[in-house]
Amino acid sequence: MNESKISKAGEEELSHIQKITPFLWFDNQAEQAANFYISVFKNSKIGQVTRYGKEGYEIHGMEEGTVMTVDFDIENQKFMALNGGPVFKFNEAISFQVLCDTQEELDYYWEKLSEDGNKNAQQCGWLKDKYGVSWQIVPKVLSKMIQDKDQIKSQRVMKAMLQMQKLDIQTLIQAYEKT
Repeated sequence: MNESKISKAGEEELSHIQKITPFLWFDNQAEQAANFYISVFKNSKIGQVTRYGKEGYEIHGMEEGTVMTVDFDIENQKFMALNGGPVFKFNEAISFQVLCDTQEELDYYWEKLSEDGNKNAQQCGWLKDKYGVSWQIVPKVLSKMIQDKDQIKSQRVMKAMLQMQKLDIQTLIQAYEKT
C-alpha cells in the first residue's frame, strides 16, 4: 500500500472523531457512572476502558489495574469518565440537557436520573444524579414558548416553570395558551 492510501485512510478514520468530548472527573466511580448512564439512555454503549499502570503512582495514587478512564456514548455523543480522585467535585455550573418529546419521556429520564440523587437540587427541570452530575430534563417545546415574541405568553410560561421541580408539559402549555 502506498503512502497516499495510508494517509487517506487515516484522514477518513480521524474525520469520524468527535471534536469536543465532555470529560467527567469522578473520585473512583467512573466505570459505575458510565454503566449507570448507559442503562438510562437506550441508544448508548461503553467504549474503551483504560487502567492505571505502575507509572505515576506517586502523583495519582491509584493502584495498578484500577480503572483510569471509560469512554462511552449516549445518543451518538461521546463522553469520557476519569477516576481522578477526590480533587474536584461537580457543580451546577455545567449540566447536560435532555430534550424530551412527551411527558412520558420526561418522566422516565427524571425518575431514572434523579434516583438516589440530591432532592434539594431539583428545581425548574434541573436535577442532580447520584454522582453529583447536573441534568436539565426539559420538553422540546419549552424553548419555543419561552422565546415567543409575545412577552406576556413567554413570561407566563417562565412563571409556571419557576414553580416546578420536574417540568409538566401540560401545565406549561396551559400557561402559554392562557387568554
